Amino acid sequence: MYTQAMDTMGKEPGDGKKAVRSADEMRLEENFDAHIDAGDFIEAKDWMPDHYRKTLVRQISQHAHSEIVGMLPEGNWISRAPTLKRKAILLAKVQDEGGHGLYLYAAAETLGTSRDQMFDALHSGKAKYSSIFNYPTLTWADIGTIGWLVDGAAIMNQVPICRCSYAPYARAMIRICREESFHQRQGYEALLTMMTKGTDAQKAMVQDAVNRWWWPSIMMFGPPDDQSPNSAQSMRWGIKRFSNDDLRQKFIDAAVEQARILGVTLPDPDLKWNEERQAHDHGTIDWSEFWRVIAGDGPCNRERLATRVKAWEDGAWVREAALAHARKQTKLKEAA
Repeated sequence: MYTQAMDTMGKEPGDGKKAVRSADEMRLEENFDAHIDAGDFIEAKDWMPDHYRKTLVRQISQHAHSEIVGMLPEGNWISRAPTLKRKAILLAKVQDEGGHGLYLYAAAETLGTSRDQMFDALHSGKAKYSSIFNYPTLTWADIGTIGWLVDGAAIMNQVPICRCSYAPYARAMIRICREESFHQRQGYEALLTMMTKGTDAQKAMVQDAVNRWWWPSIMMFGPPDDQSPNSAQSMRWGIKRFSNDDLRQKFIDAAVEQARILGVTLPDPDLKWNEERQAHDHGTIDWSEFWRVIAGDGPCNRERLATRVKAWEDGAWVREAALAHARKQTKLKEAA
């Protein structure tokens, strides 16, 4: 569902340290750079610089964690959906997000990390997930607003990753983006129904949800470019195709027209069209809130992480049973 620029992550120990390289390593790096410059894909078995590999592991695993944790705020509303139709749509969406997490964990595993290692990093708090999932879903309108704004921001972030230089990640993103487009449409349609056919109370509910989700949504693109030390290298490697600020601007410009059709007001009094730039100016983003939530002090950080850890511990018997069955089947084949 969501990815967030890896600019929010610190460097691994040893990153940036210069090491003595052999002539063979230099030739391999030159060949790698030539493939990147030509716009070619890098496959799992191809040689790649260690920092390229580490950057991808961090980004893909963070993306996978975001999909899995992202199931929680919406799954909370499955039993309280207002109609059977809305329940079926939300069930399908949450199921999609679980699938997206599996695709992404599999893509990360091609880089030499194990799924257990990724889960350990998440459960220990070492690995991050998108800060957007540390906000509560207070009303049914939040579910539609997540579909419109959060999934809309995710699509803006993720479509360029379909052309990411690392082929397994790019291939996984093709299906993910197709499904995300349906998520965004269903969220927008749910809000449009409430705004055109709903009561005054329901319309107020939509506006309240938009007020609460707007600023966290535009923070999803990561910090400003001048505060994103890893962006330049990720763009050089073709992992990222657009800067954080460029993607944020495209999202805001699209959302303004969509909000007009919905009949809601975006909670930014400084939001206005700039004729010279042919884009919308917007107000100052409270980045202190972004960094506070990333650091673990958001409204639901502890709740979300505790829920994931409990689910992992409660599912231990399933994993143990599956392994025991696999061992049994192996012995039967060996005995045959």
